[in-house]
Amino acid sequence: MPEVVFRVRWPDSSVQRCYSPSTVVEQHFAAGEAYPVAEFVERSRAALTLASERVLAQFGFPCSRAAAQLADIERRAETFRGEGEQVVVEGFEQ
Repeated sequence: MPEVVFRVRWPDSSVQRCYSPSTVVEQHFAAGEAYPVAEFVERSRAALTLASERVLAQFGFPCSRAAAQLADIERRAETFRGEGEQVVVEGFEQ
């Protein structure tokens, strides 16, 4: 499976490189787009869950790195509670 790193800029201007075991993440985000924090978390949850399920179907076990990445995104998102705060998806790396 082709792995993908998606770079995101959080509302505090920090940049994070996020891991996905599948290109499916590119179907949930667009490079250069900004998403409200809650929507970014929802989309991340959907994308990384689906990516992990693809690993499960192919290899017989889910992707622990995808689960860890999602947990990290959820933790970071909790620090941003202001209205209008957005996460920008800067791009993808394969």
